[in-house]
Amino acid sequence: MIADDEAHVRRYIGLLMEQMNSEIAGEAEDGRKAVEMFARIKPSLLLLDINMPVMSGKSALKEIMSRYPKAFVIMLTSLVDRESIEDCLSLGASGYIRKDVDIDEFKESIRASWKAYRDAKKACGG
Repeated sequence: MIADDEAHVRRYIGLLMEQMNSEIAGEAEDGRKAVEMFARIKPSLLLLDINMPVMSGKSALKEIMSRYPKAFVIMLTSLVDRESIEDCLSLGASGYIRKDVDIDEFKESIRASWKAYRDAKKACGG
């Protein structure tokens, strides 16, 4: 699932995910819709933009993780705001990706986050 307020970013990320043999279960253009859609479809992965209207990505993450503590969420950001990124990681995000990285780095970040998430689940018996 992709949550970003910019349609062209959702399309771009969708294409990258399809190249990685992943299916896009849904798209949300604001944080509130991301929370509602996540609750409905419970995707394997949520790519969640930090800066969104209606409800910020950080607030959406907090709500999603409170309901689904094992959710796999990677934050998307166009900013290098260490504090926001660290806050999101402390709230349970599995990682973050800057939107301005090249395609290979984007894909590798998703793979590395997925591996770390899987390994953590195994270590906890999940």
